[in-house]
Amino acid sequence: MSEVTVKQLADVVGIPVDRLLLQLGEAGLAIRSPDEIISDTDKVQLLKHLRGSHGGSEVANPEPKKITLKRRTISELRQTGAQGKTAKTVNVEVRKRRTYVKRSSVMEDEAARLESELAERERIETLERMSREEAERRERETEEKKNAEIAAREEAVRLESQRLLVEAETRHRAAENAKRPQEAPSVKTPAKTNPVEAEVVARAPAGADKKGKRKLTPQEEKATKYGREELHVSVDKSGRRKKKSKGRSMPTQQSGGRHGFEMPTAPVVREVVVPETITVAELAQKMSVKAAEVIKVMMGMGSMVTINQVVDQETAAVVVEEMGHKVKLLKENALEEALQSESGNKGDRVTRPPVVTIMGHVDHGKTSLLDYIRRAKVAAGEAGGITQHIGAYHVETEKGVITFLDTPGHEAFTAMRARGAKATDIVVLVVAAEDGVMPQTKEAIQHARAGGVPIVVAVNKIDKPEAQPDRVKQELVQQGVIPDDWGGDTMFVHVSAKTGQGIDKLLDSVLLQAELMELNAQPDAPGTGVVIESRLDKGRGPVATVLIQNGTLRRGDILLAGQEYGRVRALLDETGKSLESAGPSMPVEVLGLSGTPNAGDEAVVVADERKAREVAMFRQGRFRDVKLARQKAAKLDNVFARVEDGKSNVLNLIVKADVQGSAEALTDSLSKLSTPEVRVNIVASGVGGITETDANLAVASAAVLIGFNVRADSAAKRVIEDQGVDLHYYSVIYDVIEEIKQAMSGMLAPEYREQIMGLAQVRDVFRSPKFGAVAGCMIMEGAVKRNNPIRVLRNNVVIFEGELESLRRFKDDVSEVRAGMECGIGVKNYNDVQVGDQIEVYERVLVKRTIA
Repeated sequence: MSEVTVKQLADVVGIPVDRLLLQLGEAGLAIRSPDEIISDTDKVQLLKHLRGSHGGSEVANPEPKKITLKRRTISELRQTGAQGKTAKTVNVEVRKRRTYVKRSSVMEDEAARLESELAERERIETLERMSREEAERRERETEEKKNAEIAAREEAVRLESQRLLVEAETRHRAAENAKRPQEAPSVKTPAKTNPVEAEVVARAPAGADKKGKRKLTPQEEKATKYGREELHVSVDKSGRRKKKSKGRSMPTQQSGGRHGFEMPTAPVVREVVVPETITVAELAQKMSVKAAEVIKVMMGMGSMVTINQVVDQETAAVVVEEMGHKVKLLKENALEEALQSESGNKGDRVTRPPVVTIMGHVDHGKTSLLDYIRRAKVAAGEAGGITQHIGAYHVETEKGVITFLDTPGHEAFTAMRARGAKATDIVVLVVAAEDGVMPQTKEAIQHARAGGVPIVVAVNKIDKPEAQPDRVKQELVQQGVIPDDWGGDTMFVHVSAKTGQGIDKLLDSVLLQAELMELNAQPDAPGTGVVIESRLDKGRGPVATVLIQNGTLRRGDILLAGQEYGRVRALLDETGKSLESAGPSMPVEVLGLSGTPNAGDEAVVVADERKAREVAMFRQGRFRDVKLARQKAAKLDNVFARVEDGKSNVLNLIVKADVQGSAEALTDSLSKLSTPEVRVNIVASGVGGITETDANLAVASAAVLIGFNVRADSAAKRVIEDQGVDLHYYSVIYDVIEEIKQAMSGMLAPEYREQIMGLAQVRDVFRSPKFGAVAGCMIMEGAVKRNNPIRVLRNNVVIFEGELESLRRFKDDVSEVRAGMECGIGVKNYNDVQVGDQIEVYERVLVKRTIA
């Protein structure tokens, strides 16, 4: 601290200057003027004097570290009797005790605790470091000792080798001397030590024998009991060991191999397979790292994720590359491709029966024609003589085997062609001779041409007197179907489903067309086909009608059909007869699947049930993810609720009409209904029936489907039911405009209006201990209700808005007081009611807004 004057110190301490000078004199300091400088030493001497004068110690701090305050209050509690008199008085004593701790003391204790923890931590780290250094020293000593023993062994081996060489040389010389003639008898002289052998003995290590070999210790003899230890001989020519590097010894590489443990010198790079979606925990497991490291990397990339959060394939690939690994993207249909590659093509190809679809207009005799061919009454079992579902029949005729598909129209055929299932080979177009070409006949021709399927025309009901087969030919020529006898490529057959006329010729034409197409299949391969229809039988469970296209399906095979799988428990033909197997072009009913597959799903035999389950679960998960990812379809019933949540103020519409003029009129009229608050958006409009494409577009754009004199086909109905699309049919344009107006009116923001219920005038004001100011009022207009909001008016100016505290008539609480009656009104949270004020009672009424 810098030096200050006595006056400045007195201002800081907060005492008079004269008193400070007196205390300085009592402390023995020669300071007499307020302007004199007081040093730090003088301040310390003054502080010691003051502590001593107050009975404190110079070392210890006399100030208390904590102070405890006690407080006691006594109050009276009076208990009231039945008649309002005071019956009993009780004294209540409340004692409070609070302890205040000096902040500096707490901080000193905390600092001391932290210092002690730091010292303990340093002590522990020091001990660990010393222990680590001691372990390293011992390891170095052990390694040096081991290296010394190995060096001694290598030296002994070298000396032994030299000794053996000397002995061999000595024996060789002795043999040569023996071959030479003896000139004189040799005199036996004492044996002399060979200089080389003497050198070997002299250079041998301590404890070696006469030949220079080192004696083994008991531990070494025990270690070499069943075999000698491996000798590590240096590969270089010098035969000497390399100098050991300084620091911690590492295992050496000798004899061309590694021994001991070596730390990896480079990070391990793994190939990580990333599917379409993956959680953070699974991604970390594939990279063999902790999930916290993956989360840290993603946080550094700007993504706040959790351990169970699902990330997409692109993000996961970036994370894997960021962490130094290789990415292998797993395709969405990798399992299906692997399944197809495993099924493969096996066996030779043989001729298979054709698959024929009978199509045509309603009531032109399609089912009756098939019934005559099958020699059974199928049409009699249908509701009203109309086919209600898709039927598959395997017919063995004298001309050959043919598989027929009887459909209620062209919808099933269209669905199959749309899914890419080549289930149909030939289309038999049935046209009534007396009706001619009808709208569904034209649609059947268009879809057959789109699928590239040949057509055989059967002119039915030729036995009727009003039959005109030539007119049918002319009308079909206008549609581009030219008979073969007129120079075209389409065979025409005149038949009668009632008398059987021309049936044999029709079968010959079908088989001839099939022969020209050279239809073949591989019966030895695993069975593959397409699901024609499926249902849930009460006694047998899921039943699927499957048309085998290639290979053979046997009982006991593992069948995968779309999202369902299972072991085939039974195979039945169209008559209910049990089969052991079904070959190409054979329709059968399959029992044993886990559920009912969708019509048009591909069915394939899988060798492993585990793989079938895996593929089925993958397809189900993908279907569920796609379904959840789509936006919820809009509905006219919940548009108002969605607007209240602030989600939309646009009404999306898809308009389909029977003719172009109606479509244009509808789009123009609906577009003119748009207002600044609610807008009508025509997503698409067109002419014709509602198709599956329109339904999918409505799902994607959250639109409402409007059908004007048109209907949805079966594929579109399936999408509409599965996705919950809102579909409305109309036949009058005014109905369309009126209902859309109502929907848009529900999308408008609600409007509230105030309606005055009654008016009361204050005649007098009374004071109540319970309610405060109570206004004595006269009801001038309407009625006053207790639960309605009120306004207090003074000189026709609103001075307060609130609600009623009480409403009384005489001494009774009432809920309503009408005009011409007096009452007492207590205004809640307001006591400034004066004589002459007016109390206005009103209510808020919700008014529905409409679009003009």
